[in-house]
Amino acid sequence: MHDALPQPRPKRRRATWLDEIALATVFMTRLPVRLRLDPEVDLHARSMGWFPLVGAAVGLLAGGVYALALGLNLPPMAAALLALAASAWVTGALHEDGLADVADGFGGGRSRERKLEIMRDSRVGSYGVLAVVFSVGLRASALAALAEPALVAGALAAAGACSRAVLPALAWTLMPARRDGLAANHGCPPSKRVALALAIAAVVALLAVGKAVLAVAVAGALAAAMVGFLALRQIRGYTGDVLGAAQQAAETVILLTLVAVQ
Repeated sequence: MHDALPQPRPKRRRATWLDEIALATVFMTRLPVRLRLDPEVDLHARSMGWFPLVGAAVGLLAGGVYALALGLNLPPMAAALLALAASAWVTGALHEDGLADVADGFGGGRSRERKLEIMRDSRVGSYGVLAVVFSVGLRASALAALAEPALVAGALAAAGACSRAVLPALAWTLMPARRDGLAANHGCPPSKRVALALAIAAVVALLAVGKAVLAVAVAGALAAAMVGFLALRQIRGYTGDVLGAAQQAAETVILLTLVAVQ
């Protein structure tokens, strides 16, 4: 009796740009999106190029909630808070959590090691609470000042895209602060994906806010750069929490800038 011949192993399908978008959506939101294959080693890094597209979708969803709330005769501030609540729910408050951890770590730690230890702690301290309160308060006040549903939806889409376009740029520029954790495991995004993220954000912002696109781009870049510089000084690199804090800072500054230039 002859031994059974070994069966050839099926070829692993190479991930496509649709898989990259799916992974970016899975990572950035709670939406019920399923991956069609096991992520490749570098797929997480490549998927960062599509973060702005996911951010724009989250912004438009939040803008829809704002319009619905206004349609129910709620005041602009209440509608703005509901819009931000919807955004936080869709994203699982991923970026707000990062902001809180960075505020606690940078504010409460005296050494680099202690800062990283605090940032990894799931508990939220007073610095973290205040950072999230200020972030939500400033963004809500900006949306309420814009008032018109179309302006709010455009602002949220532009801010959502641009504030997430800076994340692959930071990850490409800085080194991970830890040898383990999200930043180290996901790797450095390819330069082409960094360029893709910036291009997507530019197109979204141009369509959403028109001539204010330059002000939005400059504001978001400066806010993210400040967070990156602070992280470099405090912990000599970046973590996933630092990226979350950069997103929150950029989104807040972008929305305030749109109020100032309208």
